[in-house]
Amino acid sequence: MKLTIAAAGHSHIASLRDGRRRPDGAELEFVDPGPQVAAYRAMIREVAFDVCELAAATYMIARQRGAPFRALPIFLTRRFHPSNLMVRPDAGIATAKDLEGKRIGVRAYSITTAVWTRAFLQNALGVDLSRITWVVDDEEHVQGMALPPNIEHAAPGESLVSLMAEGRIDAAFGSAAGLGRTGKPGRGWESGADEDAYINLFPNALDLGANWYQQTGIYPFHGVIVVKDELLDANPWLAASLMNSFEAAKHDWLPDLRTRALTTKDDREYASLVPIVGPDPLPYGYRANRASIEAMMSSTVQQGLLPSGLSTTDYFSESGPCEETQSR
Repeated sequence: MKLTIAAAGHSHIASLRDGRRRPDGAELEFVDPGPQVAAYRAMIREVAFDVCELAAATYMIARQRGAPFRALPIFLTRRFHPSNLMVRPDAGIATAKDLEGKRIGVRAYSITTAVWTRAFLQNALGVDLSRITWVVDDEEHVQGMALPPNIEHAAPGESLVSLMAEGRIDAAFGSAAGLGRTGKPGRGWESGADEDAYINLFPNALDLGANWYQQTGIYPFHGVIVVKDELLDANPWLAASLMNSFEAAKHDWLPDLRTRALTTKDDREYASLVPIVGPDPLPYGYRANRASIEAMMSSTVQQGLLPSGLSTTDYFSESGPCEETQSR
């Protein structure tokens, strides 16, 4: 069975990409839609792939609205928050509480980076999110969703880059979540502001995130693997097969972290997380990630993106590598 898959070029899935590893009973055909954010949008709106790496918050919102795919607890990207929250030098923002009453730019309100950052600001630092105006310059991946009243859309032709430069917003997310790009997701879109002109509000983000993790067990995840419902329903062995193949590919990569044979910025960042989270900085499986999954769900509810009363097991399979055995 051949499956199309859209996933970013992570080192920890390299042996799946080059065919050294493959799921039992299936062949993965990797496709390149451009930046992974473009794949998110194609999967949400067109169900364009059989398997896709999808932003976690976007997936949960889409699933609640009937999206015909389900997540396996394979978390391909992780990092601590807050990070890359850039402020203008003249904005009068020195602490997290100073964000109240200010205008903060973010590509779209529901992106996973923003959900995790707002969760940290609210739950760890006591920031009243309702007192912040969130300015967005792109559309939400999930169309037609209701947003809180303190969201403002940039006018056509305006971007967070220009708004920040002109002082019409006080702060903004960096990189692809905000200032690092202009326009809609597409090839070559990452051409944004010179972020060196601004101040990172949390230069000690790693320490803050590590403390939050040690206190709560929350280790924020971003990209998660989703699979079409029809494939999982027709092939009950497929979830375990995919889980085990991704786990095997990751174990091909883990020795690089131990030997410091690091070739990418992401790999170096994962190596820096090992002293905090342990020798595997990308744990898969439901049970190993339950605290983080529950935190993501509660955060989306707090922020008005999901209704209350939902169960995490409606969104994430409880099975993981070696957590249960399935046969085909």
